[in-house]
Amino acid sequence: MKLMSALLLATGLLLSQTGHAATAQQDKMATCNKEASAKSLKGDERKTFMSTCLKKDAKPTSQQDKMGYCNKEAGAKNLKGDERKAFMSDCLKKK
Repeated sequence: MKLMSALLLATGLLLSQTGHAATAQQDKMATCNKEASAKSLKGDERKTFMSTCLKKDAKPTSQQDKMGYCNKEAGAKNLKGDERKAFMSDCLKKK
């Protein structure tokens, strides 16, 4: 909790000094932090929530990241055989 508060404070100070708008990642961090606080999460439970929240909707960048992402999606949909191959092909082609 203290680390998260310090990180948010440092982010706020940095933004106030530079005068630049918050980046998308900083906005996401603030949103996830608010959600975790609203749920009164603490300790490991908060860390896990923050990690999951920050990764949500993150677009994979490298081919390896894409493969991992698409594989998880196919697994979550319980796809098998030709259906899985077709899904993986389409998923890996997306930017």
